[in-house]
Amino acid sequence: MSEKVKVFLSLLLSMICWAFSFVWIKQAFESFNPLTIVVLRLTLSAVLLFVILTLMKKLKRLHLKDFKWFVLLAFFEPFLYFMGESFGLQVVSSTVGAVIVSTIPLFSPITDRLFFKSRISAMNIAGIVISFAGVLFIIFEDGFNLTAPLYGILLVFLAVFAALGYSVVLKKIPKSYNAVSIITYQNMIGIFFFLPLFFTYEWEHFISTTITSTSIWAVVQLAIFASSLAFIFFTYGMRIIGITKANVFVNLIPVFTAIFAYFILGELLNVQKIVGIIIVVGGVFISQLKIRKNGV
Repeated sequence: MSEKVKVFLSLLLSMICWAFSFVWIKQAFESFNPLTIVVLRLTLSAVLLFVILTLMKKLKRLHLKDFKWFVLLAFFEPFLYFMGESFGLQVVSSTVGAVIVSTIPLFSPITDRLFFKSRISAMNIAGIVISFAGVLFIIFEDGFNLTAPLYGILLVFLAVFAALGYSVVLKKIPKSYNAVSIITYQNMIGIFFFLPLFFTYEWEHFISTTITSTSIWAVVQLAIFASSLAFIFFTYGMRIIGITKANVFVNLIPVFTAIFAYFILGELLNVQKIVGIIIVVGGVFISQLKIRKNGV
């Protein structure tokens, strides 16, 4: 299998995992509050990855000189990203939340240009513009009224900017660390950002809540797929093709989420959203034409 096919499949799989995460978070709300969900999923993910990688002898040793970059990485993701996403999804639907996250590619070229002086092709720009037009079809309805409270939208946008910060810091991590080691360390460090808030605000609720099978299974899936595999796949792809090109795939998240939420949560999937989905997919395809042509 060629490298470009591996990159495409890795990024596609990460988008599917993250799309499902918006549905799983909604299901986890049956028993848990936002901070509890994050602490549980990160703990499960970190333990799982650490054990597996240690047994397989694939976990790269964390050098002290790189520790500051991993702390900063964990600050952006999982800490800031999950704070925005988890609290935002309490008032925003799965589909709208995923659509907001899909605006990451709009800001990625600016981030890439400011920090790494990267060049942006005309096809990249065209794809981003077309995809975002599809995003607007999904997020606005009934005469261009917002489909969610403003504060919920702003919270999810916090996740967007956290993802951009994560992308920049990731470039500072030495190539000697493989993707799975990076995710393991960022999740382990990330837990310590959340614990003080968890014990202060949600511990009492956690020990008294009624835990359902749906909510606990949702957390397990978040840990395995959204907090582990998705980041591994995305990190692998981003480190090969760069921030801007990799982040364009994020526009696929609302496409998958709208479909999953329709079948699993019963969220509305009308003609307007279907048209938006088609436009988003078309934009992603166009943005990647240069990759296909040059074999990047």
